[in-house]
Amino acid sequence: MTADVEAINRAIKDMQARLEPLFHEIGRVIVGQKGMIERLMIGLLTGGHMLLEGVPGLAKTLAVRTVARGLRLSFQRIQFTPDLLPADVIGTQIYNPRTGEFSIKKGPIFANLVLADEINRAPAKVQSALLEAMQEKQVTIGETSYLLEQPFLVLATQNPIEQEGTYPLPEAQVDRFMLKLKLDYPSKEEELAILNRMAVIEPSLAVDPVLSPDDIFALRRAIDQIYVDDKIKRYIVEIVHATRRPADYGLDIAPYIQYGASPRATIFLTRGARGQAFLAGRGYVTPQDVKDIGYDVLRHRLSITYEAEAEEITSENLLKRIFDHLKVP
Repeated sequence: MTADVEAINRAIKDMQARLEPLFHEIGRVIVGQKGMIERLMIGLLTGGHMLLEGVPGLAKTLAVRTVARGLRLSFQRIQFTPDLLPADVIGTQIYNPRTGEFSIKKGPIFANLVLADEINRAPAKVQSALLEAMQEKQVTIGETSYLLEQPFLVLATQNPIEQEGTYPLPEAQVDRFMLKLKLDYPSKEEELAILNRMAVIEPSLAVDPVLSPDDIFALRRAIDQIYVDDKIKRYIVEIVHATRRPADYGLDIAPYIQYGASPRATIFLTRGARGQAFLAGRGYVTPQDVKDIGYDVLRHRLSITYEAEAEEITSENLLKRIFDHLKVP
């Protein structure tokens, strides 16, 4: 390891310690769900939008609200419903009959952290209202575009697509989410802790804000300095290309893949691996960092065929075969 990487390593360990107060505040409210909290941190620190999927009652909304309370950032929650309109999300022009002029009423998208709660309860035209905001960090109302205040992050929750009253998200929007987490039920010990903490009529949800926007930008700059070796970069590219042309890598999974991951996957996989290394207090990325974050970056970008569904093969199954088959640098 070079002297430069060792210096980065020391700096990252110092910067990583600045997250400890936020983890402490979140832990006062959220029991367990360590993986979800760490992924929320990675999304926040790498500027990546996140999609949380799980059955009702797994603290998806509570976790996002708790993280927001621990930050000195503006926060808005949008409850997605079948009758929601795009203007209810981004805002609209209002006509004043006295002056004969239009004024702009900005929607709840104008916040640092936006919780799109149960995003798949609204039809595609409403979900698509987020496309410009998530990619270009701006919103167009009428003929004028308005930049969104930074940092800007969409944290969306959704119920499993098989549940009644849900709409599938457009592919263009799904691809804009850096990470998609699939949440499971807590363990018996965690559920007992939840019972002890939350089974009162008025549970304590108090969280003190501990990080400012400047702190977040400083942490992001530190993450950008984390060293990624050329061999790791090629490994990331190989993983993404294996989802598109698996036969080139000796994999017989092509009949199960409708289309593979987009170039966004390459970018987000690198960012996510850096975020993973940062949480571990390291100034360099390892192949294991790529594997650890890989499922959350790629599971929603790998579209499977009807043949795969008929054989009950999921995108996670296919990704495991790719990760197991490709040579690790």
